[in-house]
Amino acid sequence: MDRPLAAITGASSGIGATFARKLAPDHDLLLIARRADRLEQLAGELLSQYGSHCECLKADLTEERDLGIVAERLEAEARLELLVNNAGFGTEGRFWEAGFASQEGMHKLHVMATIRLTHAALRNMVARDRGAIVNVASVAAFVRSARSASYCATKSWMAVFTEALYLELRGVGSKVSVQALCPGFTYSEFHDVAGLDRGKLASPAFWMTAEQVVESSLDGLRRSKLFVIPGWRYRMLTSILSKLPTGWRLAVETATSKARERAVMTGKARA
Repeated sequence: MDRPLAAITGASSGIGATFARKLAPDHDLLLIARRADRLEQLAGELLSQYGSHCECLKADLTEERDLGIVAERLEAEARLELLVNNAGFGTEGRFWEAGFASQEGMHKLHVMATIRLTHAALRNMVARDRGAIVNVASVAAFVRSARSASYCATKSWMAVFTEALYLELRGVGSKVSVQALCPGFTYSEFHDVAGLDRGKLASPAFWMTAEQVVESSLDGLRRSKLFVIPGWRYRMLTSILSKLPTGWRLAVETATSKARERAVMTGKARA
């Protein structure tokens, strides 16, 4: 009997690679990322350990041609059971001081790639009345901060987009489920690529492993949970801040943004 297929973007490291390892015992995998060598290494590991067949698809999802190839593959795959829109990155610095190419690329990856791949996957899944999509957003969807304007904006968009899809699917009685996964600070290459010092961002109590994040997501999928916020600290934080009047929330965000900026500047001065 054919095994169901899970497609994962940004699968070469971090949360994406962890999703692959957690899903491999029961799924074949379509691993999507820019770094083909990393994908091949992961595929070999999963085949050896779990007998999972892994197709590696090298793609830069900010490029229209690559994005189109992946979308066509998803729409045509009869075994597609799960799509994890995980590919993403962040930058550090004020919006107008950052290079425009990095800001545009972030919107292409977080927004346009998510739109294109989700559209392709849903055309497939809704017709078969089965499947699920996980959009990896962030706690930043609920708690904004300075020096990451595009990141906060695109992750907020991902959360709202997923909620609207949930309403549409429920409206037609579809069994297809969607989830907005909203992790906080997670140990991965993400912060290294963005040039951020983990120690300056948050205390160790607020850092989670990729395994904890993915296990929370998969548990949420089993319970058809729309928003999954791993970690009780983050759930409490987002619950409180989302209920504050806008002026109060902005005051909190202003204070935390200033504290973060002081920490970043102090770290750069010492470097």
